[in-house]
Amino acid sequence: MFKEFDITNLENAHNELEKILNENKEYLQQLLKQTNKNYENFVKPFQNMQERVGEYITPIFHIDSVKNSDISQEVYAKCIPLLSEYDSDLSQNVSLYNALKAIQDNYKSSLSDIQNKVLENEIKEMARNGCNLLQGDKDILKNINLELSKLNKEFSQNILNATNSFEMIVDTYEDVKELPQSDIELAKIELDGIIKYKFTLHMPSYIAYMTYGSNREKREELYKAYSTRAPQNGDIIEKILELKQQKAKLLGFENYAQLSLDSKMAKTEDEVIDFLYNLASKAKEKAIQEVQEVQKIAFDIDNIQDLKSFDLTYYSEKLRKKQYDIDEEHYRPYFEQKSVVKGIFEFLNKIFNISFIKSNTNTWDDKVEAYDIYENNTPIARIYFDLEARKDKSGGAWMNNWHSRYIKDDILSLPTAFIVCNFPPSTDKVPSLLRHNDVVTLFHELGHGLHHLLTKINEPFVSGISGVMWDTVEFPSQFLEYFSYEKEVLQMFAKHYQTGEILGEKDIEKLKNARNFQSSLATLRQVEFALFDFKLYQSSIQTQSQVQILLDDIRKDISVIIPPSYNKFQNSFSHIFSGGYSAGYYSYKWAEVLSADAFYLFLEKGVFDSTLGKKYKDIILASGGAKDMSDLYFEFANRKPEVESLLKIDGIIS
Repeated sequence: MFKEFDITNLENAHNELEKILNENKEYLQQLLKQTNKNYENFVKPFQNMQERVGEYITPIFHIDSVKNSDISQEVYAKCIPLLSEYDSDLSQNVSLYNALKAIQDNYKSSLSDIQNKVLENEIKEMARNGCNLLQGDKDILKNINLELSKLNKEFSQNILNATNSFEMIVDTYEDVKELPQSDIELAKIELDGIIKYKFTLHMPSYIAYMTYGSNREKREELYKAYSTRAPQNGDIIEKILELKQQKAKLLGFENYAQLSLDSKMAKTEDEVIDFLYNLASKAKEKAIQEVQEVQKIAFDIDNIQDLKSFDLTYYSEKLRKKQYDIDEEHYRPYFEQKSVVKGIFEFLNKIFNISFIKSNTNTWDDKVEAYDIYENNTPIARIYFDLEARKDKSGGAWMNNWHSRYIKDDILSLPTAFIVCNFPPSTDKVPSLLRHNDVVTLFHELGHGLHHLLTKINEPFVSGISGVMWDTVEFPSQFLEYFSYEKEVLQMFAKHYQTGEILGEKDIEKLKNARNFQSSLATLRQVEFALFDFKLYQSSIQTQSQVQILLDDIRKDISVIIPPSYNKFQNSFSHIFSGGYSAGYYSYKWAEVLSADAFYLFLEKGVFDSTLGKKYKDIILASGGAKDMSDLYFEFANRKPEVESLLKIDGIIS
């Protein structure tokens, strides 16, 4: 039913992978030689062939993240080029493309909607990779992609080098006394026998001083260094813009924004732009009030009359403390890890009618636990929890899907996934006590996990999270997050690990209120980034000065506090110049509207409304990537998602 986690032959994994890939290449040639290709004899075995690769390589890559070693690093490095070459050959395989297109053309009316979706996705993806271009254009596209890859790496490296090269020395304790003691200790250095304090542009250090550093001149020094990093990236931006425009034109699009939207829920450029400006218009008035509140406290405390960008974080923290005064340490005894996990299982059983039964299957660490998920007394999925920090484990939190749900040789393969977090480690004497932010993180990653695990689709390319559009993939995770602030849910597991006392309503209300602190400012900031990104890739802008003019114009429209002229934020905007978010940064807010609107329905009907929970599970989660999310959402809510739901939950409108 479930395959065991097994990496006993890790050191030879690259050899086994190479064997699998070569067998797949030979198998594909056999499939292509068939004279009467159809969905059953070509598409299904092609999907199964690809699943074999994913099922084998996922544990290999996973172990490098959660049990990192010299061997795992070496094997990872050997596997990457093998996979890269294999994927490149497949994406450029004209015979494969023509076979899929012929099946789509010849059998579309007799295929199911799900089967047609598999074909549509795969054909579109291959087309976006230039499979149907003439050989000369393929070569041009290959060179563009290679050059973009180099530029992306150079862009990131420049930021890293600039970040590493700067340090700011604070001479006196007076200028650091407001920092948490742990940050003071980290910053402390000895120069010529004198204790001083060093701050860098690495985020923990930077944020610590910008939030608690009382010396205004030092705050600006640090802010200026951060916002002017990597000026040479201006030249790289020009090259990236030129190459991405060439790529879009080569693939038949007017601009790169159109190419980006080809794989997203949003269908038109105007739809994205209108969405972002609508958000901004709703948030701006309250954002102005939020800045005025900061301005007032800055004046009251330090007689600051001209609030600047480098003041905002410092005085916002003072305002936040004054309004909410949340002490994370007060909450942690109520969020003992095992109690939280058990309570979340009870919550998911109540809302989705699923049960979690502990499995004795193999894992990669003694503290990793696996559970089989049951629905109506039938196992439907398996989930692994690796929740505690370790020295050999990468930081952060993520969900990693291992197996998909699909049928091969009349046998149903059930989905599996890993949930990985970095919570405080437990010992025999001390349990793992979480912050509420950790609880939110666990809900978020479980949202991703359930999206993959509760699917009812048996076609692996659109089963679970496979085939889900980029700008909607965060919807189920953000949606589940909202429940982690609700009294009815929290009180299922927020119990003091020593006394058993349930977290009080006032403490829960504090958490909810603090969540919306400066939410309008945060919304405007995200809209500013998203508009800059999208308009940049819509345009034919080629020079650094034109880039700056565009950003300045957007800020005049959107921002309520204008950064100083020396701020060159664009030169370190790695999301869109060295990441995967080019003309797609809007996705963060787009998915958030879906999640908030869905959650608002639960607020109206009741957090534990079983009918609504079943509907969400049966439509949104069960369908995976088999249908466009716009259609799924309408089927679920009987209407399109409303921006107002997000604005209400964020406290921007009432």
